[in-house]
Amino acid sequence: MSNRETKTDVILIGAGVMSATLGTLLKELVPEWEIKVYEKLASAGEESSNEWNNAGTGHAALCELNYTVEKPDGSIDISKAIKINEQFQLSMQFWSYLVNSKLINNPQDFIMPLPHMSMVQEEENIKFLKKRFEALTKNPLFQGMEFSDDPAKLKEWIPLIMQDRPSNEAIAATKIDSGTDVNFGTLTRVLFDHLKTKKVEINYKHSVDNIKRTSDGSWELKVRNVDNGNVERQTAKFVFIGGGGGSLHLLQKSGIPEGKHIGGFPVSGIFMVCNNPEVVEQHHAKVYGKAKVGAPPMSVPHLDTRYINNKKSLLFGPFAGFSPKFLKTGSMFDLITSVKPNNVLTMLAAGAKEISLTKYLIQQVMLSKAQRMEELREFIPNAKIEDWDLVAAGQRVQVIKDTVEGGKGTLQFGTEVVSAADGSIAALLGASPGASTAVHVMLEVLNKCFPQHIKEWEPKIKEMIPSYGVSLMENPELLQQIHASTAETLGLHQKKPVFS
Repeated sequence: MSNRETKTDVILIGAGVMSATLGTLLKELVPEWEIKVYEKLASAGEESSNEWNNAGTGHAALCELNYTVEKPDGSIDISKAIKINEQFQLSMQFWSYLVNSKLINNPQDFIMPLPHMSMVQEEENIKFLKKRFEALTKNPLFQGMEFSDDPAKLKEWIPLIMQDRPSNEAIAATKIDSGTDVNFGTLTRVLFDHLKTKKVEINYKHSVDNIKRTSDGSWELKVRNVDNGNVERQTAKFVFIGGGGGSLHLLQKSGIPEGKHIGGFPVSGIFMVCNNPEVVEQHHAKVYGKAKVGAPPMSVPHLDTRYINNKKSLLFGPFAGFSPKFLKTGSMFDLITSVKPNNVLTMLAAGAKEISLTKYLIQQVMLSKAQRMEELREFIPNAKIEDWDLVAAGQRVQVIKDTVEGGKGTLQFGTEVVSAADGSIAALLGASPGASTAVHVMLEVLNKCFPQHIKEWEPKIKEMIPSYGVSLMENPELLQQIHASTAETLGLHQKKPVFS
């Protein structure tokens, strides 16, 4: 039956971790609201949220060096690290609430304790790492971090990385045991399974092809069944566009003024995956290095232990690449069709500014496997080419917009919510730290889009997320309480791995 029309309270576009989180929050806050989900692929968490398409780092700024910047006077600015850590704490509290309320089971299916480490080589970088360590450890959020430049200590921490290294090599690392590995694909599927039990209608293989405002201020979506081509019209009072790289096109179709003068720059990624179980067993941490000069923040090299399908894996990357697609399953015309009269100057300005980035991406695309192995050997000196396979990671679309600080066509490296002035529609754009901060980002959507309800919702939000509206950094006792209870609920008490 084509062109049938139905009206609902909320429509979520895209069955990724963002829609899953927003749907779950709304079902707790207003269980009576009717929610529908439309996803063009055959199941949940298949694109950006899929476990093979992201790094699985519970981003808490414990190991990512690009969240702490050295200022011209030599001091370290840790404000971004604090912000991201506080945001990740919100996710941990919300997941704990879901486990404690028996709304989801088996947290170990999606979250595992894993040390987070930063590792640098050369004296200059070691000086930076030491300063960063000193600045962070003064803050209660980063308690428990250790620093070492002693080869014997580093051998204990990272035996695989230290094997066969010249004894006089300058190398240092920080380590903190409260890090996590998160399988966002599993988490997404678990949340959608939960939403099904709450009578949320989830429609897979349904593509939202158009979106327009109706005379009464709600939104009409043109939805196409991918299998048979049937089209139906769906109307909702509130629409959330959580389609990863696909969100920009839908935001543009909505015609809201807030969506103008925004462009997208797609970046693809490749990981190397170890296929030798003996090598996998010798490493137990996420170890982040320092981005090469001229490289974008999303290409910081890291060697990660991962838990995928309840199996321990070892991944190295990401190598950046370029494809004009906005999604792995997208179209080669995604980039060109995203250029509109209102954003063409923004896009051109970005093109002129980011010549070095473009050059870097082209170089990365041209790398042979042997050249990729050379980069891996900076982490694992004796890595063998036959032990490693290449896997394509997800597409990321970085936001390009005009900003006061950066001027016209500034490339943004974060996650952004763009919403209409009346709060009836919101879209999520951008990339890292993305999924880790899903709860924080969706609370921002609730605040922007439902300001009239926030007051009545607040007690329930605080029950789900005890630190909501409070700075944990300024409340060390609450921080300790929350750390202890989330670690207990999510099963994150560190077990020391045994290396053979």
